[in-house]
Parts: sequence; structure tokens; C-alpha cells
Amino acid sequence: MRKAIIAGATSGIGKELAKILAENNYMVGITGRRNELLAELKIEQPERFITKNFDITNLETTIVKLKELTEELGGLDLLVISSGTGDLNDTLNFETEKRTIDTNVMGFTNIVDWAFNYFKNQNSGHLVAITSIGGLRGGRQAPSYNASKAYQQNYFEGIRQKVKKLNLPITITDIRPGLVNTEMAKGEGLFWVMPVKKAANQISNAIKKKKKIAYITKRWALVALFMKLVPGFIYDRM
Repeated sequence: MRKAIIAGATSGIGKELAKILAENNYMVGITGRRNELLAELKIEQPERFITKNFDITNLETTIVKLKELTEELGGLDLLVISSGTGDLNDTLNFETEKRTIDTNVMGFTNIVDWAFNYFKNQNSGHLVAITSIGGLRGGRQAPSYNASKAYQQNYFEGIRQKVKKLNLPITITDIRPGLVNTEMAKGEGLFWVMPVKKAANQISNAIKKKKKIAYITKRWALVALFMKLVPGFIYDRM
């Protein structure tokens, strides 16, 4: 039986992906800040889930808990970073921006570095991050969210380059969802908001295929292309 950890499995994509992995012969370590939600998920398949309650912004505790969880699982083949946050912040309240940076940059990097070194020593592994299409350009409504997702995408590209240079059998997968019907979907005039289960199923398929980058759902690749091509003087007015 293969072993996986999902950092951020209390709700949304992480929760649905945990269910899918459990149904596909994985033993899954599920983590998150809300212990009661982890307990609810464990009840669904108690023989397939191991819970560990922590906040990834607590950097030292995170590594301790990841090590404990890996030992309880009996190893680790796949680690998915689904933890993330982002709030609308038109007034640029610094505490809002800091909360996003602490989670999406500091917490993210801490987990990635630990997982990379674990898989390097093991000489195998698959590291996945749920980033966002928002990382392709800046965003006026939630500047730190878009910027932090750009950081994640660039950091993963650097890790993938490092893997290639060292000739390591490690897969690095950057999942870039568009709008998914979760707590993270905020703002007015949203379109193409996809159901969580549909998104999770496509993410599961991308993981199985060991994709480098996957847009979820696939039609969001068209939006990504537009975002990359639109000139700055036009984008500034959007």
C-alpha cells in the first residue's frame, strides 16, 4: 500500500483528494488546523486515514509533526501541499497580507524543503503543490495571494530544475486550479467555478500521470494563455 500525506485536508480540494487517494489503495496522513474536521474525515475511512493536527505557520512544529506522521504511515511516497490562504484586501491591511505570506510562502517553503530532502534520501517520491492560476499575474483584490502563488510556482520550477540536475527519481507537480467552489473562491462576477469533486478527480489524474504542470479544469489553460499574452498596459486596467 502506498503512503501519502496531504497538508491541508480539512476542507475543499485537500479533503476531496484525500478521499480519492484512500479509495485508490493509499494510506493517507491528513493534516490541518481544525482537529474536529480531521476527526470527521477519519470516521469515513478509519483504516485509511491517520490524522495530525497542526498549523503550517508554526514552522518547527510542522516538521516534527510531518516526521511523526511519516513514521506512523510507515513511509512516504507522495506529499501534497493543499494548505493555503488568501483574502480580499482592497485596503492593503498588512496583517491580512502577512497571514497569507506566513502560510503560502513561509509554511509552504518549510514543507517543500523537508519533503525534497526526505525524497532525496529515499531516492524516490512525488511532491505536489496546489498553487493557482492567480500566480500567473498580479491581482488588485488580493495582492499577496497572487504574489505568493507566483512564488510557489517559481519555487517548484527551481526544485524541478534541481531534481533534474541531480538526476533524482523525484516527480514535481504544480497543480494550477482556476476557480473551485471552496472557501477560497471570493469576489464578484466569478465564472467557470467548478465543483470540488470534479477538480479533485482531475488533480488525481494529473498526479497519476506525473504531470509537471496541470491546469484544473483543463479549460482554464485557455485563460492561462490569455493571462500570459495580454499586454501590461491592458492588464493594468482590468
